[in-house]
Amino acid sequence: MQINVPPKVTKRAFERLAEINAETGKNSQLRVAVKGGGCSGFQYEIDFDTANEDDLVLDSDGQCVLIDSVSLPFLSNATIDYSEELIGARFVVLNPNAKSTCGCTLSFSL
Repeated sequence: MQINVPPKVTKRAFERLAEINAETGKNSQLRVAVKGGGCSGFQYEIDFDTANEDDLVLDSDGQCVLIDSVSLPFLSNATIDYSEELIGARFVVLNPNAKSTCGCTLSFSL
């Protein structure tokens, strides 16, 4: 029996979200969702949103990351991070449940 462990958000991801909110003067919440599609079967959708009643809210120092109840099982034990590389900077999902990922790292299969 597999136990669903909520995803974790790194300190770096919360810090970057705080920077974005300070730059924009808003208090945006980061939504991480899993949708069907993409080149590997599922894809991550990362955007700014407001909380819904059934969301898991992960927060630190007033910064919030939202996970909807449908996406939650796909993100069990995953880590949400912020990455800065030569190709660009972005929020990323490190998902131990993914059997394979596409080169874009936004698409995965189970």
